[in-house]
Amino acid sequence: MIRVLALLGLAAVGTVVVWKGSIWLEDAADRIATGYGVPGVVQGAVIAAVGSSMPELVSVLLATLLHGEFELGIGAVVGSAVFNLLVIPGVVVLLAGSMETSRSLVYKEALFYMLAVAVLLLTFSLAVIYNPVGGDGPIQGTVTRPLALFPIALYALYVFTQYLDTTEHDSSSGVGVGIRTWLVFAAGLALIVVGVEALVRAAIGFGSVFDTPTFLWGMVVVAAGSSVPDAFVSVAAARAGRHDVSLANVLGSNTFDLLVAVPLGVVVAGALTITFEHVVPMMGFLVLATVVFFAVARTEMLLSRREATLLLALYGLFVVWILAESIGATTVVPT
Repeated sequence: MIRVLALLGLAAVGTVVVWKGSIWLEDAADRIATGYGVPGVVQGAVIAAVGSSMPELVSVLLATLLHGEFELGIGAVVGSAVFNLLVIPGVVVLLAGSMETSRSLVYKEALFYMLAVAVLLLTFSLAVIYNPVGGDGPIQGTVTRPLALFPIALYALYVFTQYLDTTEHDSSSGVGVGIRTWLVFAAGLALIVVGVEALVRAAIGFGSVFDTPTFLWGMVVVAAGSSVPDAFVSVAAARAGRHDVSLANVLGSNTFDLLVAVPLGVVVAGALTITFEHVVPMMGFLVLATVVFFAVARTEMLLSRREATLLLALYGLFVVWILAESIGATTVVPT
């Protein structure tokens, strides 16, 4: 019990550090983009997405390179995507009232995000089919750099389509950025690295205590801790009446996480092995969360309090499932 409490404390401290670092990083990134006259489409689809998704990207890199736990990084990204889809809109609606959506958001951003989910699952499937790892144990496959470039190329297409949809472009070259802004950017990144490392260590610790795969804890501990910045950004945008910005931040961050954060771990490491029986349940729940989110966002182009409660209840079931797996009450994920 003492060790569990210590791990909870470590996760809490890591969350606070990630939150503070993300605030510094996103503020500095916004100033850098404005200072150098970066086009709005690039600022929104790339700068803002990278800023809000930096904790997830760092979690993949640290888990992979420092701890040899690539699947923990995948779990953190998938868990973060589930958190973003179910918790952030739910909390925003309960705090700021009903939230309007739009056809552009639902039929462009949401559908492209659904394509991102399918492409990442396809990448893992191709790894199992064409690069199988022999043995009598669970089904495994090696994700190589060429396979990892597949989802990254799709993200490049996403940025390109954003550019094509831009009707106005400010060609101003900007006024430059002072050294203080760059120092804040570097400090924010350093805090995120420290905070995420604490979250990753907490997830590994929980896996050891409960004798369960660490990626299960990455889906909750690392994911929730790294998604706090997105939650605050979305709540602030919704309270300011910018509902599309709030939801677009959620979908844009998820798209970046799936198509860039996870594959980049492979690109940096060279080749990484995944256990298909671990990946499928994770991605399966993400597909369920995506379908539910799309359905409630499309109905009347409005997220109501009742629908927000449904999203939060579904996330509650997700957490219950993770806990049930950890104590052996369910065996959807083989240990």
